[in-house]
Amino acid sequence: MKKLAIFDLDGTLIDSIADLGAATNYALECHALPTHPLDTYPMRVGNGVNKLIERALPENERSPERVAQLRQDFTRYYNDHCTDLTRPYAGIVELLADLQGENVAIAVASNKYQHATEKLVRHFFPDIDFIAICGQRDGIPIKPDPSVVFEIIGKAAVPKAEVVYIGDSGVDIETARRACVDSIGVSWGFRTVAELSQAGAVTIVDTPNEIFNLIIK
Repeated sequence: MKKLAIFDLDGTLIDSIADLGAATNYALECHALPTHPLDTYPMRVGNGVNKLIERALPENERSPERVAQLRQDFTRYYNDHCTDLTRPYAGIVELLADLQGENVAIAVASNKYQHATEKLVRHFFPDIDFIAICGQRDGIPIKPDPSVVFEIIGKAAVPKAEVVYIGDSGVDIETARRACVDSIGVSWGFRTVAELSQAGAVTIVDTPNEIFNLIIK
């Protein structure tokens, strides 16, 4: 049995792609740049807002200064609209409640910026007592750097053998590997099962209930 479950947010706990894509398209429109269909955004997310914007920009526009400009517009829009179309995946609310009922500590480690990470987690999971809600913050490297996982483990004060990290992308699997903790890949997120497997995922699940069974066994 695991005592600490660390979850990725986007593509793992919540389906947020429509709001992420809408915010990016809004930022592009603010600068008269071409937008993209929402169904193209799953392959752009996962490495933080700056990388999302960079991937959405035309190649000849991908300067740090341009990314910073669009990030301001993205953030202004996303802070007000991040819950418009976003929803938890089916079974996730029940999973978190069941884990909490078994005294498993629950945390979130996301590459989304901190304000939005906290807002979304508090909005959709108000009854869960998270031990940590960690988004992207200045001075702390984003995943797959394992710093955020180490921070959460320190707060929980549990050995790595009793920790599992759950996510939907190769970034998540690599984060767990670098942190030397077990991982579970989920098939319902933004990335493919093939990407999870190529990243080294040993365990990939199709339903939240499978996560519960793996953690509590």
